[in-house]
Amino acid sequence: MTTEQNTPAYVWSAVQDAPVHDVFPGIRLRPLWSGGNGAKAYVLEMDANSCWQGVDVHDPGPEEVFVVSGVFNDGDRDYPAGSFIHAAAGSSHVPQTTTGCTLFLFYPEG
Repeated sequence: MTTEQNTPAYVWSAVQDAPVHDVFPGIRLRPLWSGGNGAKAYVLEMDANSCWQGVDVHDPGPEEVFVVSGVFNDGDRDYPAGSFIHAAAGSSHVPQTTTGCTLFLFYPEG
């Protein structure tokens, strides 16, 4: 029995080839992937002493964060490289960093 797939089994992208979107001064977003169900993956680069302007609210779904390098602060505490953060739908924070950081972001529900 064979099954037919409509989507490729593997989709890949390279961070250095992803378009750069300036979100706020010193904060850049690089889209890596988006799925048919609204899921998305990004790399977020934050320069030293940068801060999100306003409150980042997770809506409609949760946000998954992996700190690739540097130290990320959510407005409440520091998360060093290697940290994983799950922010539930409806939660909020003010992303910032004093050292600079690179984050991998995944939105399973868009």
